Amino acid sequence: MAQDIGETLARLEAVVKDRLASGDAGASYVASLAAKGRGKIAQKLGEEAVETVIAALTEDDAALTGEAADLVFHLTVLLGERGLGWAAIAAEIERRHGTSGHAEKAGRQ
Repeated sequence: MAQDIGETLARLEAVVKDRLASGDAGASYVASLAAKGRGKIAQKLGEEAVETVIAALTEDDAALTGEAADLVFHLTVLLGERGLGWAAIAAEIERRHGTSGHAEKAGRQ
């Protein structure tokens, strides 16, 4: 049974937020990653992005799906560590809706 993507991301975000708040690096991967600092979280996100690209180019759909899930997870951790969440991302996507990608990019400072 397919889950609503919004519900899935909200649940993931809530778990990440709770684990960041706990700060218990011994009990949680999220907390242990956060204890290493924002740079380490960003590094891990970058690694997952590269693995996602490699899977897209050389592996099957299952591998790509797994790597994309890892990428979204680590992005959620980075957003949470910054005090942001998926609502901020959704708001930005909504703000851009109806604007040509070329026009949006040209309008960036």
